[in-house]
Amino acid sequence: MADERKPAKSKSNKGVDVGDLVERIKESAEKLVSDGTSRGDLKLLSRALRELRYGFKVFRPYRRRRKVTVFGSARTHETAPAYAQAVEFGKAMAEKNWLVVTGAASGIMEAGHRGAGRENSMGLNIMLPFEQEANPVILGDEKLVNMKYFFTRKVMFVKECDAVVCLPGGFGTLDEALEVLTLLQTGKRDMVPVVLLDAPGSDYWQMFDDFITKRLLRDGMISPQDLALYKLTDDCQFAINEVLEFYKVYHSMRYVRNKLLLRLQARPSDQLMSEINEHFHDILNQGDFQLSGPLPEEDEPELAELTRLVFHFNRRSLGKLRLLIDCLNAGSLEPAHQMRVIH
Repeated sequence: MADERKPAKSKSNKGVDVGDLVERIKESAEKLVSDGTSRGDLKLLSRALRELRYGFKVFRPYRRRRKVTVFGSARTHETAPAYAQAVEFGKAMAEKNWLVVTGAASGIMEAGHRGAGRENSMGLNIMLPFEQEANPVILGDEKLVNMKYFFTRKVMFVKECDAVVCLPGGFGTLDEALEVLTLLQTGKRDMVPVVLLDAPGSDYWQMFDDFITKRLLRDGMISPQDLALYKLTDDCQFAINEVLEFYKVYHSMRYVRNKLLLRLQARPSDQLMSEINEHFHDILNQGDFQLSGPLPEEDEPELAELTRLVFHFNRRSLGKLRLLIDCLNAGSLEPAHQMRVIH
């Protein structure tokens, strides 16, 4: 697969030198002492920083490869239909040169790794009094990270992925699924496809979706457009297609000052641009949607050949932004009219 993303640059997106950023970390650490921070809090911060540093180190060589994070129960037996779904999904993604990232324990996590194989698996294992040892597929691999804290683990899961697929699971799986949806809904991470994948004929995620639509949506706690942030299915092939099709035309996104850039692998037709300007005009703060080459502020020459869709996004309508991406991939407004695709 071609390069997907550029490794870390010497400057941040706002032009701050790496050295300055390191000095800020040191300054914050020194202020902890003058603040009278307790020993327990210092231990927590020290361990969290070390875990994140090591996680960044492990993932850095693989930043150019697409990755899908797979969530699901560690207690799912290998004879369960959901286990078979995870194996099938992991195998299909590895065949497309994707890495499969899971929590590295047993159950669904082991199944995803088993399907992908050790070479195409990455693991973020949580150290617990139980369910602690990594599964045999990833155990001892250089792409395995052992972590003490759930919050640092979730940072790595979400920061490093290009797609999320959730199979049935317990409290942890629900926490992880809702964390991803919250970050997407609030614009705290770039848009990625999210698939809630049931075992064939199962209603686990359907019941979750019923709660969302019959309680959260009905009571005005979310907007109808938020439903576009995830897809629900019990068909593994649908989940595979949903992940891969998301990057059919869309490549990546980036903010440059007050503009949002969607990098595209194909130029939209004039007709589609006209339809987008009409149908999606409500997500703009000002102006229209424009096509452009790379902006000078991007400083990413390896992406220079990609077309940019440039616009002043209101940073609120994230569900409709996802619909816009679907329309660009489809080459038509059909996904926007469908609103949701439930297989």
